[in-house]
Amino acid sequence: MSSTARTNTSDEVKAQPWTKAFAAKDAEAFAAAFAEDVVLEASALRSPVRGRENVKQVMGAASGIYEALVFTYEISDGTRTCIEWEAKAFGGKELRGSTILTVDDEGRIARAVIQHRPLDNLLAFSDELGNRVGDAVGRDHFHRA
Repeated sequence: MSSTARTNTSDEVKAQPWTKAFAAKDAEAFAAAFAEDVVLEASALRSPVRGRENVKQVMGAASGIYEALVFTYEISDGTRTCIEWEAKAFGGKELRGSTILTVDDEGRIARAVIQHRPLDNLLAFSDELGNRVGDAVGRDHFHRA
């Protein structure tokens, strides 16, 4: 990621471990926010990724793909938080999406569901993510161009 890349949080989104980890592009910060048995489901994945170490690999690599990412809106209810975001990758191609986080009794993320759109940029994102971490978590989790 270039030094001009940015991650911002709008006034409608409070800073939290998840958003701070994206801002820092820090895989260890992602891991600290996750429960040991965290499950990551995403439109960029063919099947869920399970476990703190595997999810840390995916999220660390994903944050490095974005050239810019802004969290634009958040709503929380009990153990669930929904965050909307806008991003750019691949030379300025736009991505938009939402993330749903569910925390356990200790406040750690037990489940994350991430949706990307539009489809063409989602498929490119999945392919690039697979290129970056495929062997570590299994290349069959990702789309191949």
